[in-house]
Amino acid sequence: MIEFKLNGEFIPLIQLLKATGLVHTGGEAQIVVTEGEVKYNGQVDYRKRLKVKKGDVIEFRSKKIVVI
Repeated sequence: MIEFKLNGEFIPLIQLLKATGLVHTGGEAQIVVTEGEVKYNGQVDYRKRLKVKKGDVIEFRSKKIVVI
């Protein structure tokens, strides 16, 4: 499990995937989101501009990111 400390109100989902090192580029992040590989709080979510906030849980390729 990865704990990501959020500075500010939110972080866009694709930026979170890059910041945690789970993808290498923004383009790769957009592709995995549109292909349904990312879960947001337990549900598959296709929104690339999703605003992830404290308390949210993101799942991607058997990795879990908890935003604190």
